[in-house]
Amino acid sequence: MQEKRNIHIKVPVMTRVEGEGALEITASDGHIQDLQLRIFEPPRYFEKFLEGRSYHEIPDIVARICGICPVAYQVTAVQAIESAFGCDTGPWVRELRRLMYCGEWIQSHALHIHLLAMPDFLGYPNAIAMAADYPEEIRRGLHLQALGNDVISLLGGRSVHPVGVRPGGFHYAPEYGETDALLKKLRAAVSDAETLVRWTASLDFPDSDQNFVSAALQHPTEYPVHEGRICSDSGIDINVTEYEQYFVEHQEPHSTALYSLLDGKPYLLGPLARINLNHAQLDQTLDVVAGIAVNFPSRNMFHSIIARAIELHYALHEAIKLLESYSYPDQPYVEITPCESIGIGATEAPRGLLWHRYEFDDSGCIVQARIVPPTSQNQARIEEDLHDAIEAFGFHHSDEAIRLHGEMVIRNYDPCISCATHFLNIKINRE
Repeated sequence: MQEKRNIHIKVPVMTRVEGEGALEITASDGHIQDLQLRIFEPPRYFEKFLEGRSYHEIPDIVARICGICPVAYQVTAVQAIESAFGCDTGPWVRELRRLMYCGEWIQSHALHIHLLAMPDFLGYPNAIAMAADYPEEIRRGLHLQALGNDVISLLGGRSVHPVGVRPGGFHYAPEYGETDALLKKLRAAVSDAETLVRWTASLDFPDSDQNFVSAALQHPTEYPVHEGRICSDSGIDINVTEYEQYFVEHQEPHSTALYSLLDGKPYLLGPLARINLNHAQLDQTLDVVAGIAVNFPSRNMFHSIIARAIELHYALHEAIKLLESYSYPDQPYVEITPCESIGIGATEAPRGLLWHRYEFDDSGCIVQARIVPPTSQNQARIEEDLHDAIEAFGFHHSDEAIRLHGEMVIRNYDPCISCATHFLNIKINRE
């Protein structure tokens, strides 16, 4: 006799902003017949808020979209603005934006690894419980997270919703005393980053071999952070201006979140996708974990925690390199002359590719804005992963075990702080 199970799981999830949702599964005879990750949180309409605003207001507004990765939104926004108005900021601004972005990668990855993902792998309900047995590891994670915030604050004035970014450059250039003090702290943290990579690589990972498409920026001379072409392991290699020709958003009836498909199929963004496509540019970083049993490219989504640790290690070394070559500028920005035009920008937020498109009038005010964050792009891939992972896990497990496994799968994507926390409750109906 077939067993039919309707499973309703509530979990905070993210669309364009933080919100709530529920996972609903219908299974029969051990096979999933239907799975829906329902998002029912209303949008905050940031794209509409931007209409009519002057270009110089954009960075401070879009920073409020996310409290964890405001730098990604600001840097992508100023890229789009500068491309629209034909502004060449020069190498100083480029390098300092990369430095600031490295700070965001460090703090975001450290936070996710230690406080959100690691308890899953070690069998704890949360990081507070884990801290009783792993106090030094938690302290290390918080220290690395704080260092990332220090890098952001150096150029942003503060780490949450920083205010130092402006079209054309920065409002402020750090003094040598500030950069030297931060450089000293970053150098002292290198061994912590190396230990973190080895620790994540030593975990006991669930078996998972999924067939998915990885998409990310690629750059000819450096690991992609804030510049590059959009590429995939399915053969896509396009300029960021061609994004809309290949990536298509659509609405699903069961969710207020927008879904995105590449050539009609789900795709993966984020650290694992970036390393899958760009691991050749990380040879020096990967020497730290020489001899581990994990190889890239990887088809195991649970290896995302290693990918984050490797990227944190890379970002720390990159920040050190950029600070070592720091020079005080005559002026930390170039002037911009607005005109009627369209501008596009794309960078790699901690969670994956972030894409902005702005249409301006001749005074530099926004006529239309479109912002495509990584979490919404990963939405279809998350559903696909949940289907495969939960079915492989098996419905012979208890309701609680299924809930915990589903949480762990979603947290691999680090969709945002609220949706990476634990489910509110689980309700299972059997027919």
